Amino acid sequence: MSDALVFEAIDETALQALAQRLAPAARAGGAIHLAGELGAGKTTFARALLQALGVGERVKSPTYSLIESYRVGDLDIHHLDLYRIADAGELEWLGLDELWNPATLVLIEWPERGTGTLPPPDLALRLSHAGDRRRLEAAANGVRGRALLQAWELAGSRP
Repeated sequence: MSDALVFEAIDETALQALAQRLAPAARAGGAIHLAGELGAGKTTFARALLQALGVGERVKSPTYSLIESYRVGDLDIHHLDLYRIADAGELEWLGLDELWNPATLVLIEWPERGTGTLPPPDLALRLSHAGDRRRLEAAANGVRGRALLQAWELAGSRP
């Protein structure tokens, strides 16, 4: 088992399939950071993951609301988009401390905007443009992150 995976030259459909393959392992909860430039696929990945987890309602981007929350079975899910955050101190009023629960899944887009206030991710994903396709780097952090990555590998996510 590795602590990192890299997926090269993936299109939007492949990106969605990767998110769907991660969903069964993500049901156990954890923190997943989604970093990358504008348009790299962070929201596309998050939306596909949430839908694969069983979110039946429309999955909106939390760009303006900053956080969208869902409940699927006994799993609480929080999807944050920190793009509009200018200073990590602004996160204090969001009550993020209440989100960190072992049985909760937290997806955070633009996590670098919350540096110093966010706990480390279990799984850090970095998306980047690769011509008309994308590149996805996944790095595990800690036991839970390695379990997520291993489950992803076992689900056939290797390119």
